[in-house]
Amino acid sequence: MANPKHKLSKSKRDKRRTHYKLEGVSFQLCPQCRDPKLPHHICPNCGSYKGRTVIETD
Repeated sequence: MANPKHKLSKSKRDKRRTHYKLEGVSFQLCPQCRDPKLPHHICPNCGSYKGRTVIETD
């Protein structure tokens, strides 16, 4: 197995890991009630998906 010849510094290690970050959650506005919702999910406020009511909400 390959082993490193020299110790890798913390800054060198962290420079390699700069792209290992989380992305923010994307939201879309519901076309029915204009509340933010997750894409490809039922709207928790009005219960609609793709222009039709899927679940009844109060």
